[in-house]
Amino acid sequence: MRRVFPILTFLLLSTLFSQAQSPRTNPGEEADRIARIYPNPATSYITFDLQGNYKKGLTVQIYNGVLGKKMYETQNIPERFTLNLTDYTRGIYIYHLVDATGKIIESGKFQVSR
Repeated sequence: MRRVFPILTFLLLSTLFSQAQSPRTNPGEEADRIARIYPNPATSYITFDLQGNYKKGLTVQIYNGVLGKKMYETQNIPERFTLNLTDYTRGIYIYHLVDATGKIIESGKFQVSR
């Protein structure tokens, strides 16, 4: 019994940890995403390719993933938009696509590696 408890605890914790690391998407949600970003991880630029359900008048906001500081914002982005990353340090960044009413319609993250 003394050997079983640590083994079960390890299995439970490893299961919980692996679920915490997996993306929180529902089946079919990946197909519903508006933005496809590449390359990820990026070094000098990142491209936002807005997919079929693209709406005009969207705003993109980029935040530093650690500090939460807004790094960039632009309105009325085109269907394909490339962002120069020369002023960005190595790390994780969060993007929000915001519609004309101010509602965040999609969020995601990308990595800058140098």
